[in-house]
Amino acid sequence: MDKSVATAHEAVARIRDGATLAVGGFGLSGVPIVLIRALIAQGASELEVVSNNCGVDGWGLGELLEAGRIRRIIASYIGENKEFARQYLGGEIEVELTPQGTLAERLRAGGVGIPAFYTATGVGTAVSEGGLPWRYASDGSVAITSPPKPVSEFDSLGEPRGYVLERAIRADVALVRAARGDRHGNLVFEKSTRNFNPLAAMAGRYTIAEVDELVEPGVLDPDQVHLPGIYVDAVVELTAEQSSELPIERTTVREREAS
Repeated sequence: MDKSVATAHEAVARIRDGATLAVGGFGLSGVPIVLIRALIAQGASELEVVSNNCGVDGWGLGELLEAGRIRRIIASYIGENKEFARQYLGGEIEVELTPQGTLAERLRAGGVGIPAFYTATGVGTAVSEGGLPWRYASDGSVAITSPPKPVSEFDSLGEPRGYVLERAIRADVALVRAARGDRHGNLVFEKSTRNFNPLAAMAGRYTIAEVDELVEPGVLDPDQVHLPGIYVDAVVELTAEQSSELPIERTTVREREAS
């Protein structure tokens, strides 16, 4: 039952080339940066990454991207990442842009064993009709586009309405960040870090969590646990220095006026 692992490098050792990764984080909040850096050192490549966004230049998944380890990305937001945009438009990576709520539900569905679901989001657009550029060619033309998805009508509030079929996401490995965890893998997330981390953890066939604080079983109040340990396979405790690296926290001051 003890799922604690001594180091992040030991935890990511099983990740192989071509693996699909579900990675937690919301912007720069709740990003499993220590596991990402351990994966860079480990050397796995040709990875398919599923995450809300792909970090920023020089931090988070942006580091894995700059290392040339990502082959394909499923995300809802390119964000403030010039390297991501450069690789996408240059035909170096394939990108499946997905509405944010749909992406969240695709991860959750994968975690609870639902193979697909219908949603009204994207009906009548390229999301359902196809044609979104997944990969560009080196000359700037579109090499691969998204296929059309099945659309069905269902009665909604007394009126028929179209819904598009979206498939669940199941990842080989999930990497997540939590504020607290115990040796059984039960996790507690802080504020907005809870947005995508639990969903990514649920979608992973093998889930690794880095935690700011590791406690003994029974310390966490069961009513406060956000993700039960059944979804988690390995837990790595961060050092105080690792926990304090939070680029989302920025201090902005103004110059003092001369008296």
